[in-house]
Amino acid sequence: MHFIQQIKRNTGFQYLIAILIIVLIAVPSFFLVKYIGYKVVALLLLLGVSLLAMLFDIMPVVAAAFLSALLWNFFFIPPLYKFSIGTTEDVLLFLMYFVIAILNAVLTSKIRKAEQKAREREERQNTIKLYNTLLNSLSHELRTPISTIIGAIDTLKNPGMQLSENNRQELLMEIDIASMRLNRQVENLLSMSRLESGFVKPKPDWCDIAEIINRVIQNNLHEATHRKFYFKPSDSLPLFKMDEGFIELVLQNIIHNTIQYTPDGSEVWVETRYANKECTIIITDNGKGFPENELSNVFEKFHRLPNSSAGGTGLGLSIVKGFTEAHGGRVYLENTKPHGARFIVTIPAEESYIKDLHDE
Repeated sequence: MHFIQQIKRNTGFQYLIAILIIVLIAVPSFFLVKYIGYKVVALLLLLGVSLLAMLFDIMPVVAAAFLSALLWNFFFIPPLYKFSIGTTEDVLLFLMYFVIAILNAVLTSKIRKAEQKAREREERQNTIKLYNTLLNSLSHELRTPISTIIGAIDTLKNPGMQLSENNRQELLMEIDIASMRLNRQVENLLSMSRLESGFVKPKPDWCDIAEIINRVIQNNLHEATHRKFYFKPSDSLPLFKMDEGFIELVLQNIIHNTIQYTPDGSEVWVETRYANKECTIIITDNGKGFPENELSNVFEKFHRLPNSSAGGTGLGLSIVKGFTEAHGGRVYLENTKPHGARFIVTIPAEESYIKDLHDE
C-alpha cells in the first residue's frame, strides 16, 4: 500500500508503469492473436487502460491509451507492421477503439476526482462533528471542576463563614478531587496530541508493575468511594522493562472508565500474569457491561456509549489503545457472565528478577 501511494505521488513512475503494463498485455497477445483474434486483443488493451485509469493521473492514462492504439494498429490490424489499415471496417474499429480508450481514461479520472472530493467532504464533516463533540464534552468536563474549585475557594476565603474543621477538610477534598479531574483532562488532551503527531515512543526501564497498579488504584479512591478494588500482587511476578509512564496512563484511563460506567457498590478485580515474554494486566468489574454492538467501537476517538449518563470526552480508551500499541502491545474488551466487563492489556516486555539485576 505504501508503494502504491509513492507511485501516485510520482508522475514519472506513473508514465513508466503505464507503458510497461500496456507492453506486458501486448507481448503475450502478439503470440496468441491467431487463437483469440485481434478484436479480443483490443478488449484486453482497453481493460489495461481501464485499470490504469482507476489508479493513475489523467495524462499517464491518456499516454497509455494512445500507445495501446498505436501497438494495436502496428502489430495486430492487417496489414501488420505498418501504420495503415486495410479495410474500412478496421478503420472504423480503430477509430472507435481510440475514442473509447481516451474517453475511458478521461471519464474514469473525473469519476475518481469526484469520489475523492466526496470522501474529503465527508471526512471534513466527520472531523467537524467529532471536534464539536469534543468541545461540547470539554465545556462540561472542564466547567464542572473549575466551578467546584472556585466555589470551594470562595467559601474558604469568606471571613463571614464559620466553618468547622470537618467542613474545611471537605472543601479541601473537593478542591483536590476537582484538580485531579482537571489534570486528567489536560493529560488526555496532551496524550491525544502526541498520538496524532506520531511522536509517541516508549522509553523502557525496569519497573514494578504491582507498584504502578497500586498507585493508580490509590489515585482513584477519592472518586471510587462506593466501589471496592481487589488486587493481590504475585510474589513471583518479575520486574518488567517498559515505559512506566505509558503503562500508568493506560491503567489510569481503564480504571477511571470502570469507575465512570459502573454503579455504586460495584467491585473491580485487577490481576497480572506473565507468560511467553508478555505481561498481561486484566481488569474485571461486575457492573452492567457493554452493549455487544459497542465492544468493537469503544477504543475509537471521541466515542461514547449512546444514552450514557456518564461524563467524559471519549478520549480515554482511544488513548489506552494508542499507548498500548505504541508499546507493541494489544488491548481488547469483553463482557463477562452473568454481567460485567473485562479489559485485557497484553504488552511484550523483557523481564528480570531482582537477583538478576546486579549487573544492570
